[in-house]
Parts: sequence; C-alpha cells; structure tokens
Amino acid sequence: MSHDDFKFEPVRGLPEELPKDEHILWQGAPDPRRLAREALSVRWVAGYFTLLAVWRIGASSADFPFGVALLHGLPFVVSGLIACGILYGIAYVQARSTVYTLTNKRVAMRIGAALTMTLNLPYVCIGTAKLDQKPSGHGTLAFELIGDTRLSYMMTWPHVRPWRMARTQPALRCIPDAEAVARIFADAAETRISQPQIARVHHHDGDAVAAE
Repeated sequence: MSHDDFKFEPVRGLPEELPKDEHILWQGAPDPRRLAREALSVRWVAGYFTLLAVWRIGASSADFPFGVALLHGLPFVVSGLIACGILYGIAYVQARSTVYTLTNKRVAMRIGAALTMTLNLPYVCIGTAKLDQKPSGHGTLAFELIGDTRLSYMMTWPHVRPWRMARTQPALRCIPDAEAVARIFADAAETRISQPQIARVHHHDGDAVAAE
C-alpha cells in the first residue's frame, strides 16, 4: 500500500486551494544528487576522508608492509562511505519532501522534512532574482526580498542562497532546466507587478466630498 505523507494538501505543494484568478505555471523539486553536492558538500566530505586514508596508509607503510598499511587505511574509507551515504540520504529526503511552485501571483515553497512548512512569496515582495546555473543546466534561483519580510536562515536551509545570513534569500535549489524556470518567473513577475492595484475607499455618511 502506498502512503502519501502530504495527502492532506488540496493541491500538491500548497496548503489550500488556489483562488479562481490564480493558476500554477510550474512545479518542481531539487535534484537529490546536486543537493548533496552543493548544499551538503558531500564531495568535500569524501575528499576529507580520502586524505585521512592516504595519510594513514603513508604513515603505516613506514613500519608495516604495504598490504598491511592498506588495511590500516580501510576504516577511514568505510567511515567516509558511511558519512557520504548519510548525506545522500538527507538530500534525498529533503528533495522528496520539497515542492517548488510558481503561479501567476507568487512563489510557493513547501519545504522541510521533519517540520514541513510552506513559504508564500508574492511577486510584489521580491526585489530581484539571481540565477546560478551550472553547465549541466541545473541551477539555483534565489530571491532577494524587499520590505519588512524576514526569514530565518536556519529554518529555511538548505532552500536558501548560501551564506546570506543577515538577509536570508529563499531559493529554488538545484532545479533542472533552471534557465527555463527563471524565464517563467521573470515573465510572471513582470506581468503581476505591472498590473494596477486598485484600493477601495469607503466614505462614511458624515464625510465631505469635494465637488469637481
């Protein structure tokens, strides 16, 4: 029997039904392997344990036969494989629980593995967007927020632009075909921001209205 951890969502990735004048333009999620490499630094971890193994083998080879020295380096290799496996597992769980959504009005991000939350970022609250694209086509689209909107770096990591802690920038991390997604965002944001905002003014009975 299959089990959907998010079956309570009326719309996948969103906590409630969309208004009639809002529709989804794109949905996606991070690539787990890319997320492990870029957000969890799995390559640096692998390199660290590799250096430890090489150092241990080199140190042991001065006093033991090379075959025995290789065995002395084996625990570091095994530890490195376990550590990298854990990081890849974390990246997979994070990617599986994440849904990024672009609508004609906002960016919505359902994030979090243990504590799931949804960020709603209206286009009018986004000042600029920055795309960091890799040669593979994957990339990260980060949003610089304007006004008083503040987000916690720790609560939203790894779905943020790295090392922007003073002013957290939420981001669509490690998404495939990032350039096409950035174009969808740019077109939707430009259309939304260019629409005139109509404010309703309510007059009380005692208010005086100037005659033209």
